[in-house]
Amino acid sequence: MQDADVRDDEFELWDLRVEVTAPEGATLYCGARPGDHFELHGEMLHLPPGQGFSIYSLAALLPLLPAKQRDTHRADWMSTDAEVACPDPNCPSRFRITRTARRRFRHADTTAVALPTVAAQDGTGDGA
Repeated sequence: MQDADVRDDEFELWDLRVEVTAPEGATLYCGARPGDHFELHGEMLHLPPGQGFSIYSLAALLPLLPAKQRDTHRADWMSTDAEVACPDPNCPSRFRITRTARRRFRHADTTAVALPTVAAQDGTGDGA
């Protein structure tokens, strides 16, 4: 999608899928199994029915997810690196973060704060 297709009050984020990977036969101490996953659509995290996810693993992943949802320069490591190690140093699992689809949002649907006017952004107005 081209930036020209996005209205002034819209922005796009990538939906993400985060999947557990591990060497065959490895013992995982976080309670995960290879193939366990969750999806992130905007700010909403979705787990498959009946599947859990370690809060410690999730805590390690959370700081990376908003950055991975946004477009980044092709040379930025966030664009190229997709696997994150389990935070338990004794666990060989990894978490593969995959961008799956773009989702469009409107500013007013995501915050109560008004979008600044163009004049306020370029310093010629007060933004009110």
